[in-house]
Amino acid sequence: MAPWQAPLTNAEYQLIFYFLTVAALALFAGFIRSVVTQSEVGSRFRPAVVARLSVTAVASLTYLLLILTFVSAYTKTATGYQPGDSAQSLWSLRYMEWSVSVPLLTFELLAVCTLVGVAVRRTQILAGGSAFAMIFAGFLGGIVIDGGTNTATLLLWGAISCVFWALTNVILIRAVRRSLPGVTPQAARLMRNATILLLSGWVVYPLIFVIQIAFSGGAWATTMQIGLCTADVIVKLGFGTLIHRVAKLRTAEDVRAGDDVHPESIWISSVKQSDAGQPLEVHLAEGAEVHPRHARPPMSAAVASLMPYSDAEIDAAEIDASEIDAAEIDQRD
Repeated sequence: MAPWQAPLTNAEYQLIFYFLTVAALALFAGFIRSVVTQSEVGSRFRPAVVARLSVTAVASLTYLLLILTFVSAYTKTATGYQPGDSAQSLWSLRYMEWSVSVPLLTFELLAVCTLVGVAVRRTQILAGGSAFAMIFAGFLGGIVIDGGTNTATLLLWGAISCVFWALTNVILIRAVRRSLPGVTPQAARLMRNATILLLSGWVVYPLIFVIQIAFSGGAWATTMQIGLCTADVIVKLGFGTLIHRVAKLRTAEDVRAGDDVHPESIWISSVKQSDAGQPLEVHLAEGAEVHPRHARPPMSAAVASLMPYSDAEIDAAEIDASEIDAAEIDQRD
């Protein structure tokens, strides 16, 4: 019997409903935090922020759909809750969400690695494609082919999914190991912890897939749902928090080295990592010239009469101010 075919007792139904709702709220809170803190990271590591925002947004929306599907798919009876035809969608939706969020998690990790140019693009394609194949193979075996009830089909496609799971792990581990020597010890420790959390969290999903093969009944269906909700929250929020700290540390490294600027000082756990870095001058490419000023259209006499200063006076004041700023910069130098 597939997990979506098992009837639930009142206690099992309430437990699943509780964990679905708590997970949805936690992921939405993570999305809000991602929006508020996105400016803490420099532009070099902004892809990690985009991936984190996307993961939490997609997961929050999916859990909302899971709650609506769960409530509508089960009918209350004298002995508990009986699943309807749409109960299978409660499991299909998870695979659909993982098909988007799992590749994004690999992009989030690679965004704070030291790989650049063609190397990072190639690694992103390999890791993201392998992660998607891992989820899609599990979806075919666990949901689509034979309705997820054939043991041989589950074992075959589960094995195929594990091959892509191992390949994704190898790609990410190699990228992280190549990056660790190029960052500070604190950033390296956080990057290593984030990788361990992500890859160990992924172990939960094949274990739950094994439950579908070996066990059946409402109690096991409840265990699977609770395990998936818990793993989603820990992996998506915990991993995202660690990667955000790595991005902040690497932003601080760039500011201290003069490789980048940041409009505000960077703090982590009330410890300042770098001061705000603002450019004192504009550096132009070799042979480039300062962009010429555009002439302003003449004002009508009525509008000009309302201005306290003429155009000539304003232009003279701007020239004087620029000369003063240039003098100040020369004195600093």
